[in-house]
This record gives sequence, C-alpha cells and structure tokens, in this order.
Amino acid sequence: MIRRGGRIAALAVLAAVLSLYVPIPKSRLSPLPVLSLNVLDRAGRPLREILSDEGGRCRWIGLSDISPCAAGAAIAAEDRRFFFHRGVDLPAIARAAFQALRRGRVVSGASTITQQVIRNIYRFRRTIPAKIAEAWLAVRLEHTLSKGEILAQYLNRISYGRQAYGIEAASRFYFDKPALDLSPSEAAYLAALPRSPGLFVPERDASLLRARRDAILRKMARNGFLPAGALSRALAEPLRITAVSRPFRAPHFVEYAVSRLSPAERSSFSEIRTTLDLPLQIKIEALLAGHVRTLEKRGLTNGAVVVLENDTRSVRAMAGSIDYFDERRDGQVNGAIALRQPGSALKPLTYALALEKGMTAATLIDDAPTEFGSLNGSFAPENYDARFHGPVRLRSALASSYNVPAVAVLSLLGPDLLFRKLQEMGFRSLQKDPSHYGVGLTLGNGEVTLLELARAYASLARGGLYAPDRTIEAAVRKDGRSGADQAAPVEIRVFSSAASFIVTDILSDRDARVPTFGYGGPLSLPFPAAVKTGTSKDFRDNWTVGYTPRYTVAVWMGNFDGSPMRNVSGVTGAGPLFRDVVLLLEGSEPDVPFAEPPGLIRADICPVSGELPSPDCPAAVTEMFIPGTVPRTKCRFGHQEASGGPGALRVAGRSSEPLQVVFPADGDVFKMDAVLRPEFQALTLRARVEAAPLPDTVTWIIDGVPEAVVRRPFSRSWKLRPGSVIIKVRAVLNGRTVESRPVKIQVLS
Repeated sequence: MIRRGGRIAALAVLAAVLSLYVPIPKSRLSPLPVLSLNVLDRAGRPLREILSDEGGRCRWIGLSDISPCAAGAAIAAEDRRFFFHRGVDLPAIARAAFQALRRGRVVSGASTITQQVIRNIYRFRRTIPAKIAEAWLAVRLEHTLSKGEILAQYLNRISYGRQAYGIEAASRFYFDKPALDLSPSEAAYLAALPRSPGLFVPERDASLLRARRDAILRKMARNGFLPAGALSRALAEPLRITAVSRPFRAPHFVEYAVSRLSPAERSSFSEIRTTLDLPLQIKIEALLAGHVRTLEKRGLTNGAVVVLENDTRSVRAMAGSIDYFDERRDGQVNGAIALRQPGSALKPLTYALALEKGMTAATLIDDAPTEFGSLNGSFAPENYDARFHGPVRLRSALASSYNVPAVAVLSLLGPDLLFRKLQEMGFRSLQKDPSHYGVGLTLGNGEVTLLELARAYASLARGGLYAPDRTIEAAVRKDGRSGADQAAPVEIRVFSSAASFIVTDILSDRDARVPTFGYGGPLSLPFPAAVKTGTSKDFRDNWTVGYTPRYTVAVWMGNFDGSPMRNVSGVTGAGPLFRDVVLLLEGSEPDVPFAEPPGLIRADICPVSGELPSPDCPAAVTEMFIPGTVPRTKCRFGHQEASGGPGALRVAGRSSEPLQVVFPADGDVFKMDAVLRPEFQALTLRARVEAAPLPDTVTWIIDGVPEAVVRRPFSRSWKLRPGSVIIKVRAVLNGRTVESRPVKIQVLS
C-alpha cells in the first residue's frame, strides 16, 4: 500500500515536472487582441489610428525594430536577472519576502518580465493561487520562446499609459519617433512608465520623472547596458516630451472605409492603405467650409463633397460636413451617405434609358402644362423658371432641365424600368415599391445619397459601365503578412456606350443649356465636363454632379435638420463649389476629350422639328444618333426664324428688319446677384437675322466697341457690368454692312 502510494506520488511529481515543458499555445501569444488599426491615405500618410479591442493603440514590431537601449532599460528597470532565470527569479522572491517581513509591507516586487507577459495574457487576479499559476505558466513560456521572443512579447504588450500599448506606440506618442530611434534617456523614461503610468506625467511632476529616469539610467550602466561615457551624456540630456496628438483626418471617409471591412478583416488587419488623397482632401474641406459660409445668410449650414476617380472608382476625397466636431451643425453626420431628395439629378439616367429605347437627342417632347397620375392622385409639374417652352428637342430638355419632358419620357418608359436600373446601379436607398415613387422618381421624390449619385455619374463617364466605389488599396495583417490588395471592382454594363456618350455630350453642351442657365456661370468650364444640377422642393437640398474623363465630382448643400434654404439652387449653391473642385482637379492637367464610341452617326437636322432640314429651313444643327435612329423625314414646319439658340428657334413670319437684337429688349433692367460671383453672371445676347443667304458670322457691338464675332446661331455670352449699356449687332447681308437698331439696358449692382 505504501509502495503504491509512493508510486502515485512519484508519478504526480513527474507529471508536474513534465507539465513545465508543455508549450504555451501559439494562439495565446498572438498580437491580435492588442493591435490598433492604422488607417493611411494612398501615399501612406496617417489619417487615424483606431484603438484596439483593449481600448488602446499598439503597433506590434520585432525586437530588431527596437532600440537596444530600450530593451536594456526594460531589463534594468524590471528584471535585471532576466537572462539568468527560467521564468521565476527565486533570489528575487526571497529578497522581496525578507523585505516585506522586515518592514511589515511590500517594498519591492519579484515578478520577472516573463511573469508579466503571462499576467498580461491571462489577466489573473491578485491571489495566491493565481500567483502559483502565473509562476507555472512563466516556466512553460521559457520553454516555448527564446529570451529575445519573450522580451519582444513584453515590450509589445505592456501599457505605457495614455492608451499606448507597446514600445512602438509609446515611442511615437511621447517622442514622435519609432522605437528604433530612442535615445538612452528616452528609453529610460519609457521604462519607468509601466509600473505606474499615471505617476510619471511630465506636465505634473517633472522632478519625480527625472529622478526615476536617472535611477534607471544608472541601473543600465551597472548592468552593462550603457557605457560609462554614455551615462553622463544621458543624465545631462534634457527630456523633451512631445506627447503628439494623434491624426484625425478625413473622419467621415475613415469611418465609411472601416465600416466596409468584414468582421474578419476588421479583426485581422493592423493597417490599411486607403484610396484617399489627403492633400486633395484638405483643400476640398477648405473649399467646402468657405462656400458654405458665404451662403449662411441664406439659411445654409452644411454641405458634402465626393470625388471618384473614374477608371478605378477610387474615392479620392470625401468631405461629409464642414466640421466633424461642430455639434451645432450636426457635423458628425456624413452628408456623403445621408439620404436626401436629389431633385433633377436623376434625369440623365432617365434619358439614357430613353435613348436605349429608341428616342434620340433630336426627339421632340412637348413642354406644356400636363397632368400625370400617381398613387397620391395626379400632379402637374412645373419648370424651375415657371414657364413652359413648347415642343423641345430631347437635347434641350435635358440640358435645360425641363421637368415636364422628363416626366413625360418616364411616363412612356414606365417608372419600373428606371427603378430597376437604379437598383442595378447600387441605389440601395430606394427601398419602397416602384409604384410608391411613380413618374416623380425622375424629379427626385425618392431619397438617395450623394455617393450613389457619384457612382451613377461615374458609370456614364465610363461609357455605361457601373462598379461600386473603392476605398482600400492594400492592407497589412496583424501577423505581419500582407493582406490581399484590393483590386479595382468588376464593372457591369448598365447603359450602352452610345447612349452614355450622347448623354455626356448633352450634359457638356454649353449652348443647349443656355435657355435655363445662360452662357458662362459655374457650370461652364474651360475643358470637357458634363454637369447636372438638382434642387429639391422648397430649396431643402441642392446638388451639382458631373464628371470629366478622369474624375466624377458630386456636391450637396443643405441642412441636416431638413430646414429649407432661401433661394439657394444647384446653380447658386453647389454649382460654384463644384466648379472650384473640378478646377482644382483638372486646372493644371492637359485637356482630355470624352472617348467617343465607334458607330455613332452625325446628321444635320432642323433645330425646330428635329427632322432632316428642308430647303425652307434657314439653319441646321448637327446631331448625333445611335445607328438606326437617324430621322428619315424632312422638316414640315416651313420658314424658320434664326435666333439666339436651338431652343429659341420657332415657326414665325419674317420681321420687317433684316437684323435685330431680340434679347435683351430695349429698356430692360437687370440686377446683379450679390451672392453669386461676378464672373458667373452673364446675359446671353441673341440676334435675329432674316436674309437669304444667312451670313456666316455677326459682330456684337457693346457701347460702340466690337465685342465679338460669332457664328450661327449668333448668340454671345456677355458678362454683366454695372451701368447703362448700349448693344447692337452688325452683319454683312447681301454684300452690304447692316447694323441693328441699338438696345439700351441698365445693369444695377
């Protein structure tokens, strides 16, 4: 019986000894729980450090990336016999016990660096059984890792205060440098922090801090971690604590980009390099704030901007509000993904569908008082200028943003078709049945986001190819491996390249938008650019969305509480900011034309009827068509009147005067807008020429001085200037020079 008990005891002792050689599971040694997520811009510039699951910041690095003096300082301060024990320092335990018995209180600790790593991993309570378990696990850890690996675990896990976990995070926080570049003095300071991070705060007690640092420096010298000559220099070195503030750039974009990570990616990535261009972002944020403040007196408090690179759909800039930290303006709301009514901004997508269904840019659509049915009864849309314009070509209807033609077209197509197309293009915000929106969908009665609009317009810029936006270019995993690079999204075709190009051509046609927007203004740019504005009911939202061959820019202005602005439209509100952003992107770049797909046909048409010109048509315009849609019949309208723009041509009898200024009229008075910049305020001068043959050019004369020689249709944009102005037009008709009667107008400032 005794022998049997002895054998059991021997086996128990053997098991206990052997258990010391059981390795600590690798999963316990993983850096995953303590690493923060560093978010960078496309060039590696820091945007934000998102705290770890432990509630702190940490960057896990190898021992080779840590200054030797930092490792020496940690050993000198915490465990000078580190290289001589096997996890538990028995002499240190005996010393600590003797001191405690002698003085009646705990004077010094005996925990080794290895034990502190175990305590950090397992989070033991301070009890005697926990201390025994800690010692047992510490010995096991010594059989699992080398001394260097244990030291690296310690230096990467330990808290240095101020939410900094690990030597790298602490070095960057307190000294704004990597741990590899720490001086002996700085290393000693950091080594003082783990025992009492809140005690050694330079702002509160510099003398206590210096005393602790100096004590550690002397220990380093005594233990061979610091040469004697270096000790004197380190003691004399002034301690410069920078305690740098962490970057907090592009907060709306960072939150959006991180929200798109899967839970597995969020927990495994330690660093992501995003698509954002930080210098561009900073400039756009400044432009946004400046433009909003110029319109504050009109009840505007906020705005948002999104910039996409067309080829990759990369988000290059995202400003969600004018100030993330302005609670009064609800600054933390991200206007780029907030739901708002888009006004006319969806019309280009309606017309792209119409072109695919057989309509053409020359198709006549009647802009006249019309009632359309809906779930809530009938409604009769009106135009922004409170006028109706009669039969207009599709080109003019879209470019001038007439409401009745847009609703009429969608009524023919059916709202279901547009709704399905929007769903295909990622408009997840439209959650209700298509019948809920009805034909009013094209006028913006559904709520969408600025980012959804940007993606849709980028699809037009890409010739009808849709892809989701892209926010992340590359990632680094917490174990140091490279995360899979984020490839450009796969594109799907949502519109034909021909329909997309014709819509692009219309949105970039300065002449076609003249009846509503005039020449010049914020929508007129010195390079190819397709632009569309939108204004929701009661001026609650205004939008300008457009694109160049390289970039898509979307701008929203409004108030997050939904309150209306006072007469701030897409042209006067979002338009000037859109122009400044596009000029910032393209102003120094060479002009690039929109790529025209093969197969489009150009044909001359009558600008009134949209049909092939007849001999009675005094003028013709060139229009582009998808193959198979070119008009086959000639114009049946008879004599035409040539005036200041395609939309202004109409059937009429001849005037008794062969040359006449038809706009402005004699005696007209104009007042300049105090808010809109002067360079965006212009009149479109229009002339009527009744002669056969028509001249190639006419000359506009302002206050007796020839201003410009222009070709058909003889219109000219003239920038307003205060004062009395006399306007005439001159032309050579049938071999003789003819001048119109003068028109006198007054411009008030």
